[in-house]
Amino acid sequence: MEYHNLGSTGTKVSELCFGTWRFGKESGDTVETDRDEAHELLDAAWEHGINFIDTANVYGTPHGTSEEYIGEWLDDHDRSDFVLASKVYFPFDGWGEPGPNDSGLGRKHVREQIEGTLDRLGTDYLDVYYIHRWDDETPIEETLDTLDTLVSEGKVNYLGASTMAAWQLTKALWKSEVNGFERFDVTQPLFHAAYRDDVADYLDVCADQELAVCPYSPLAGGFLTGKYEKQGGEVVGPEGSRADMDERFENYYVSERGWHVLDEIRAVAEELDATPAQVSLRWLIEQEALSCTPIVGARTTDQLEENVGATAIELSTEQRERIDDARYAEEGRRYGH
Repeated sequence: MEYHNLGSTGTKVSELCFGTWRFGKESGDTVETDRDEAHELLDAAWEHGINFIDTANVYGTPHGTSEEYIGEWLDDHDRSDFVLASKVYFPFDGWGEPGPNDSGLGRKHVREQIEGTLDRLGTDYLDVYYIHRWDDETPIEETLDTLDTLVSEGKVNYLGASTMAAWQLTKALWKSEVNGFERFDVTQPLFHAAYRDDVADYLDVCADQELAVCPYSPLAGGFLTGKYEKQGGEVVGPEGSRADMDERFENYYVSERGWHVLDEIRAVAEELDATPAQVSLRWLIEQEALSCTPIVGARTTDQLEENVGATAIELSTEQRERIDDARYAEEGRRYGH
């Protein structure tokens, strides 16, 4: 495992980040990753050299379960070995029915949530604290001032921004500059080989400002692993896969463009004696304009080992260009969603 600077910061992270949104998550009557499985996955991630762990206060059922699992595991490890990231924005259900100030990015909610996150993780500080979404109801100056104070207090090292529009990210960076606030150094957009043009403006801002990019769903919810096929106009995958458990899967991840990109990824994988998942992740890691660290959320240690295999392959310029070009038809039209 190699390590690189997280964007323009001085903190070094592994080429992959381990995502924990499945920890304690109930889907119907099933817990996707229970406590023992979570600890086994964290053991495997650390054994493979992954030092970057991503979570959020609302991950797990009930909310906070993911952070609790990580905190319990960290009791047997040296906290300083790891780069921990969590998030704030959504209502937290640990207190029952959300009140008027139990969501968003207002000072009251942010300060209450950081305390709960630190307590569940069993740590005094976070390496990265993301705003999980943009809050239209709170002035961005209030949010940035609050986050800036958390950095000054030593509770947070770096600030991150998850899903938002390019103009919102630009506005936040400008407000930080003119007000002397700590700025966002890390971003977490939806970004994968079949979904690059859709966030091109956002990624241009990240490249220009030297922001770290840590894509979530880098395998398009598992679609780019190659385990799904088209049969009679339907998407068919293994039993228990995301397509079986998530009603949004087809609308969110499956597209005309995606099938063309997947075909090319499969071809490159065969050339490299690799898997489609490894090629898809490597395509992200090798982004030339960006510091890119994909967040992988394996359900088993075998899946995690496969994902880590992305760090051992290398794409040629010609192979990367073929994957890029697969998004477009011969006449230059970009395939639709």
